[in-house]
Amino acid sequence: MKIAIIFNRESKKVINLFGVPNQERYGLAAINRISNALKKGGHQVIALEGDKDLIENLEAFMPRALKGERPGMVFNLSYGIQGQARYTHVPGILEMVGLPYVGSGPLAHSLCLDKVVSKMMFVQSGIPTPDFAVLKDPDFTMPDLAFPLIVKPKNEAVSFGLRIVNSEEELREGANVIFDKFGQDVLVESFIEGREVNVGLLGNGPNLEAFPPAELIFGEGGPNIYTYEDKSHKSGREVQPLCPARLDESLKEEAQRISKKCFNVLGCSDCARVDIRLDNEGQLYVLEVNSLPSLGEHGSYVAAAEAIDLDFSTLVNRLVEVAAARYFGTPNPPDLVRGARRRDPHQATFAYLTERRDHLEQRLETWCSLSSRSDDPVGLNLAVSRLEEFFSGVGLRPVREFTDRPDVFTWETSAGFENGILLVAHLDVPVNPGFGMEHFHREPEWLFGEGIGSSRAPLVMLEYALRSLRHLRRLNRLPLGVVVYTDEGRDCLDSEETLMRVMGRAGSVVVLNAGNPGDCLVTARRGQRRYRLSVEGKSLKLGQGGTAKEVMRILYEKLETLTALSDRKKRLAVSVVDLKTEAFPHRLPHRVRMNLLISYPDSDKVRVLERAMRAIFRGGGVSWDLTLIADRPPMQERRCNQPLLKNIQDIAEEWEIPLDTESSLWPSVAGLVPEGVPVVCGVGAVAEDLYTGREAISRISLVQRTLLISQLLLKFDGGLK
Repeated sequence: MKIAIIFNRESKKVINLFGVPNQERYGLAAINRISNALKKGGHQVIALEGDKDLIENLEAFMPRALKGERPGMVFNLSYGIQGQARYTHVPGILEMVGLPYVGSGPLAHSLCLDKVVSKMMFVQSGIPTPDFAVLKDPDFTMPDLAFPLIVKPKNEAVSFGLRIVNSEEELREGANVIFDKFGQDVLVESFIEGREVNVGLLGNGPNLEAFPPAELIFGEGGPNIYTYEDKSHKSGREVQPLCPARLDESLKEEAQRISKKCFNVLGCSDCARVDIRLDNEGQLYVLEVNSLPSLGEHGSYVAAAEAIDLDFSTLVNRLVEVAAARYFGTPNPPDLVRGARRRDPHQATFAYLTERRDHLEQRLETWCSLSSRSDDPVGLNLAVSRLEEFFSGVGLRPVREFTDRPDVFTWETSAGFENGILLVAHLDVPVNPGFGMEHFHREPEWLFGEGIGSSRAPLVMLEYALRSLRHLRRLNRLPLGVVVYTDEGRDCLDSEETLMRVMGRAGSVVVLNAGNPGDCLVTARRGQRRYRLSVEGKSLKLGQGGTAKEVMRILYEKLETLTALSDRKKRLAVSVVDLKTEAFPHRLPHRVRMNLLISYPDSDKVRVLERAMRAIFRGGGVSWDLTLIADRPPMQERRCNQPLLKNIQDIAEEWEIPLDTESSLWPSVAGLVPEGVPVVCGVGAVAEDLYTGREAISRISLVQRTLLISQLLLKFDGGLK
C-alpha cells in the first residue's frame, strides 16, 4: 500500500502566519524510523510536511483510486502549524479530499485537546478525574480548590505551561504566564500526590486492546510531574517509563478498563494514550487522553507495546492494519493477485494493474524520454528495438507476412490473430520538427510529455495489458495480434497497404489512439485529404503596369472562393497550410506552393468537392497544378461495430470507468479497416492538446483504459468473436 507519513517539523507554508504557533514536532530520526518500519512491512512510503501544499503532494503520490482499488493511506503524525485545535487540521483536510488515515478524526482530536470539555465528559460518564475549575481572565476569583494545584492551558498538549502551584500568588503567576503566552483559558485542577501511569490503546470497537500500564519514573531534581522541559530534554533529568507498572492485577485491569472507556467516550480511533494519576490510597484519576500518542523511541506508548512483544516495526504496521480494518473491513486484506488467480481472472487482472500504477507511470516516463519523431529514423529504430525486446519477452512472435520494415511491425500469440482481436498503435510522434522536446512531468491529475497521448501512453497500456494476461498464463492462448506502424506523422503513406491487409485478417480491431476529452471513445472519424497546389505566373516588378496580374492577387481571389466550399452541414472543411512563395530579387512572387487540407465524411462528398476545387483553379493567366498527395479514409459508423462497442461499454459500466462516445474531426488508421470488420478507435488514455507542446493525458485514465483493454482481452479468451 502507498502510505504518506504526514508530520510538521520545519515548514511554515501557509497563506498567512498568525495565531498561536505549534511547538510540537517529531525529530527526523523518529520520522525515518517510522518510514523504515513501514517499508519493512512492504509499503511504499513518502514523508510530507502538513502544510498548504499537502493536497497537491498527496495527489501526486496517490492519485484517485479506481472502483475496488484500495486507496493509499496517510500515517498521521501532524501536530499542525498554527491556530486552534491544530491536531484537527490535517485530519480535516484528509476527510475533505477522501483519503483514509491512521488515527483519530477531527472531532475526537478537538475533544481531547479541550481538556475542560473532555473532563466534563469524564464526569458525565462516571470516569474519575481530579476536581477542576476554569480561569477566564487575569482578574479571576480564586477557585474553591485546595492547594497544591496544577495549572495548564485549556487547549494545549505536551505539558505546555504545566506547573504545580502551592499558593494564590503562585497560581496567579502561573495563570498569567498562560494568558500571556497562549492567549487561552487556564485549567486548574487538584494535584494528585502519587504515581503517574500511562495506558496505551490500539484498535477499535470490540477489538480495542489496552497495553499494560506503564509507570513514569521521575528522576531527581524536579517536581513529580512530566513537564514540557522533561519531554524536550531541557530539565536535566530523565523520565523513564517502566512497563509493566508496579500495580497489582486488579488495579492494572481497572486502569485498562477506565482507559478503554475514555477512548470510547471521546470517540477516538486506532490509537491513544490515557494519562492517569494514582494516589496513595490506590485511587485512579484520569488526567487527559492524548489522541496522538508519541511514537518516540523512549516514550511510554512504544515501551508498553514492546512489553507485549510488539517491536517497533510490528507496532507501526499494526497501526496501519487497524486503520485498514476500520476503513475497509479487514485488517489483512487478501492478496488479490495470489488469491484470485485461479478463481477470478478479472479480479486478478485488476489487482495486477492497480498494484503497478507506479510502474505504468515509470514506464511512460521512459518512453517519453526516447525521441522517435516521424522524421527521426534513428530514434524510430531504437524504439522498434525496444518493442521487439518486449514482445519477445512476453512470448509473442513476429508475423513476417505483415511486417514491412521500417514502416509496419506485426506480432501475434501462439494462437494467431486471424479472426481474433488486433490491437493497433503507432510508434512515431507526429510533432512539428521546430518544436522543442517536452519532458515528462506530473501534475496531480495530468501527465505531460512529448507524444504522451498520441503515442507513448498507448504503448505502455498495450504493454501492461499483455503483461497482466501473461501473469495469468492466458496470453498465448488468446487469438491476439498487435500491429505497430511508424508513419502516422506522414499520413501512413508507406504503411497503408500493409495495415489494410493485416486488419482484414482480424475478427475485431481496437485502435489505441488517444481518447477524447470527456472520456470519449471514437465511433466515427472524418476522412482527410492533403493536396499540393502549385501556382506559377509572370515575374513582375512592384508597381509594374500592363495586363498581367500579380500571382498573389490571383491566388487570394481563388482562395476566397475555395474557403466558401466549407460547409458544416455537409461536414466538409477546406483550409490552406504551409504556403511558400518564390521570387527573384526585387520582384514580386511568381511561384507559390501550398498544401490544402480537406476534411470530409464520405467518398461521394469528397469527389464532388474535388471537382469544384479543380474548377476554381483554372485560368487567370497563370498555370495551376493540384495534386492529391495523401488520402486518409473516414471511419464510418456501421452495424458490425456495435457488438464490440457494447462489450467495451459493459466492461466500463462494471468497473465504473467513465465512458462516452463521439465522432472526431481527425482521421486515424481506423478508416483503413475493411468493410465488415468491427472496429473501435480512441481506446487510449484520455488526452488534451494533442500534437502540441502541452500534450497531456488524464492520469487516472491511463490505468482505467489499460484495465478496459485487459478485461476486453479476457472476453476474447472466453470465446467472444
